[in-house]
This record gives sequence, C-alpha cells and structure tokens, in this order.
Amino acid sequence: MERPPRRNRRDEPREKSEYEEIVLKVKRCCKVVKGGKRFNFSALVTVGNKKGRVGYGHGKAKEVPFAVEKAIKAAKRNLFDIPIKDTTIPHRVEGKYGASRVIVRPACKGTGIIAGSAMRSVLELAGVENVLAKVLGSTNPMNVVRATVVALLKLKTKKEIEELRGVNAV
Repeated sequence: MERPPRRNRRDEPREKSEYEEIVLKVKRCCKVVKGGKRFNFSALVTVGNKKGRVGYGHGKAKEVPFAVEKAIKAAKRNLFDIPIKDTTIPHRVEGKYGASRVIVRPACKGTGIIAGSAMRSVLELAGVENVLAKVLGSTNPMNVVRATVVALLKLKTKKEIEELRGVNAV
C-alpha cells in the first residue's frame, strides 16, 4: 500500500488577499558558534489596500521567507485607517519616532508621492497619490516607518475637528 506524498505548508500557494505587501528591509544577523555560523533574518514589511488602510510588521526567523511571512502577519494585525481627501491627505502632519522625524504635507493633483523609500511605500499602500514628505534625522527604515505611522495617525477629517471643537465650519 502506497502512502500519498507528504505536503508541506511551503508547497501550498498562498491565498489571494485584498492587501498588497512591500518588503522594505531584510537584515541578516550572524552568531558564531562552535560548529560555524548561525544566521538569523529579520524582515520589515508594509501592507495596505490602497484605499486608506495600511499597516507595518516586523518578523524574525531562521530563513528569509519565514521572516517575511511573520512580518506580513504582524502587519495585518496592525492595520489602521487614514482619512484621504481627494488623492492627498487632509492637512500637514509631523511624526517622530526615535531619532527619525517626518513631515508629510498635502499636494495638488499630478504631484505624485515625493518621499523617501520607506515612507513612500507606506503612503503608496495607504492610497495617497499626491503628497510631499521629508525625513529629518535618522533614515533607519524601521524608525522612518514608525514615524510615518505616528504622523498618519494624527490625521483628522474636517468633520472630526468640528466635533472636537463643537463648532460647525462652512
């Protein structure tokens, strides 16, 4: 009697998701032991649906694909919504994390995403099409992504500000 071949989780195709992902950084860490070198990998991933929902994740594993997979799962757990006005953000915001500081400003149609690579991927996957952004201080991708998230979480719509202040602007 013949046994069916064992199927591994790696052999199965991943289900199609509404979210797109961008791998921002893969780092390799080496530990020297008696028998040689042991490598560990960490991955930083951004996930978004290009409709105002975005998140980031960090994963570590002994192999790159598993680190990326863990980072994607972490990013999907950390999704949040941002308000988008036309194709840009409602107002200027600043975010700070560690030694990284970011400034994100709205831009008119046709400008595109003018930002550094780590910040660009977060804004792109969030669905922002026109924006001016600048990274000040450290350009470490992890801190830049976190500072960008801090800035995006500060965004408020006109309606939210009206409710907060208890006024009705025209």
